[in-house]
Amino acid sequence: MNFYIIIPAHNEYIYIGKTLQSLAEQSFLPKKVVVVNDNSTDDTKAIVEAYTRQYDWITLVNSKSSDKHLPGSKIIHAFNKGLDTLDNNYDIICKFDADLIFPKHYLEEISNHFKTNLKLGMASGFCYIEKNGTWVLENLTNKDHIRGALKAYRKDCFKEIGQLKPSMGWDTVDELLAKYNGWEILTDKSLHVKHLKPTGQSYNKASKYLQGKAMYKMRYGFWITLISALKLAYKKGSFRLFRDYISGYFKAKSSKSEFLVSKHEGKFIRKLRWNGIFDKLK
Repeated sequence: MNFYIIIPAHNEYIYIGKTLQSLAEQSFLPKKVVVVNDNSTDDTKAIVEAYTRQYDWITLVNSKSSDKHLPGSKIIHAFNKGLDTLDNNYDIICKFDADLIFPKHYLEEISNHFKTNLKLGMASGFCYIEKNGTWVLENLTNKDHIRGALKAYRKDCFKEIGQLKPSMGWDTVDELLAKYNGWEILTDKSLHVKHLKPTGQSYNKASKYLQGKAMYKMRYGFWITLISALKLAYKKGSFRLFRDYISGYFKAKSSKSEFLVSKHEGKFIRKLRWNGIFDKLK
């Protein structure tokens, strides 16, 4: 299977070399890797260029964008710039973060999953972070959800969901739309990926309402948003975040923000979410 990988990178000089090295050491090599250097002011560009000289399947795209850290939109705009440089001769398209270290057989195992199950639309391993000298499962990990850091899509699924939405919540709505279109999702707990920079570490005050806005834009409705906000804030250990999420939801509702999904897709998503909530209560 042909794997194309796009890695958006903004000021990742500390990590990007480790990510690319782990991909270069895979037992099953990707056909193409595109690193989108998104307005970096550090040595990210120089480090990636060194790898492009060593491996002809790694390329660099330099992009100018806002200096603001806006979760969702900024990273997907960068991803799309990388996508625009690629041809259509791939089987699997991946969006990876620039701060990951993959185990040697990662791509081989992911490829095997896609080969085995033709209805599999998305697949990944699990993110681990270093804590007190030990690599532990990142607390935001859920066996039913593929983290935005390490997405792999079958081409037909990727195209059917309309590619990726440049908005906070993109890494949830993609899975919901995949399920809406009859695709399956798989997370392989045996594949441990080292996540060098914990999720949300660089989030700023301007982005604090975006999670709640995303829940509105995915047509969750108030009650599912309330439950989801409580759960996420609890995982992050902050009641203040719960208030921000709910405020974001009502800000989006009052401004009539554009939805990410259709009414029919929204109805399917709410039913799916309620079923998941009731299953966990059982």
